[in-house]
Amino acid sequence: MTGPAVDRLIALLDDPDADVDETIDLADEIAASGDRTALPRLEAELDRFVGERNAYARELLGGVIGTLAGAAALPVLLRASAQDLGDDQEDQDALAAEIVDAAHTDPATARALLLPLLDDPNPAVAARAEWTLRFLPAPPGA
Repeated sequence: MTGPAVDRLIALLDDPDADVDETIDLADEIAASGDRTALPRLEAELDRFVGERNAYARELLGGVIGTLAGAAALPVLLRASAQDLGDDQEDQDALAAEIVDAAHTDPATARALLLPLLDDPNPAVAARAEWTLRFLPAPPGA
């Protein structure tokens, strides 16, 4: 069921005249499905939409990916977030909330994935990793 739903979601995101409510409802349905098999396709489409400078698709797909993958999605979400798409502050704020939510699903995994990103060659990715770490509780024994 998720495969056709993902196909439909991508078609809606590619259509500038698509119904926004339908698009959001379908994204919510895919996220609620828990079907992680959709992640590779969703991540590839996220990368494509970021390359096309589509802030709306970045925010929407980021939310679906974050919900499905939790903390494991952080590297993908931070890399997408680090791309400057122009005047997209509102979408960037929504994606930032998705990143924090994903990090909170498993703080230990989040920390393990974020720490190496502090040394990422892309300074924007490193800055996003540092920012996200601030939202995690202190590690045990710290």
